Amino acid sequence: MKLAIGSDHGGYELKEKLKDFIRKEFHYEVIDYGCHSTEAVDYPDFAFLVAAAVAEGQCQLGIMIDGAGLGSSIVANKLPGVRAAVCNDLFAARNSRAHNQANVLTLGANIIGKGLAEEIVRVWLNTPFEERHQKRIDKILRLEREIYGFGKNG
Repeated sequence: MKLAIGSDHGGYELKEKLKDFIRKEFHYEVIDYGCHSTEAVDYPDFAFLVAAAVAEGQCQLGIMIDGAGLGSSIVANKLPGVRAAVCNDLFAARNSRAHNQANVLTLGANIIGKGLAEEIVRVWLNTPFEERHQKRIDKILRLEREIYGFGKNG
């Protein structure tokens, strides 16, 4: 499994910790799309790279970390085939995978700490999609086709 990960400067330190956690616990290939320091950067640049990796099928899943997780989610959801969810608690993490088949997780480094972030990632990666929600995903995919003319990862 390939997982894209990225952050802005505010999420950099948490991203570095989560990369190690994911590699150790899940044995995923984690591809880091930046940023690579705590120097100020703009989250849309990195959220786009993570989301594009998922949308284009280079990675099956993605995680993006900024201050609140909100801005990165907005950016990621602009790409067809991406279903990004802000999950700063365990319920949202479970629900986003089981009901919404989210393929990009966004986290707020200013909201959660390392321990909770690891639990959220663990729940998110371990929660399977519940097929009873497929008709709703199909509606989302239909909207993407109508708006963009295509959509992947559905």
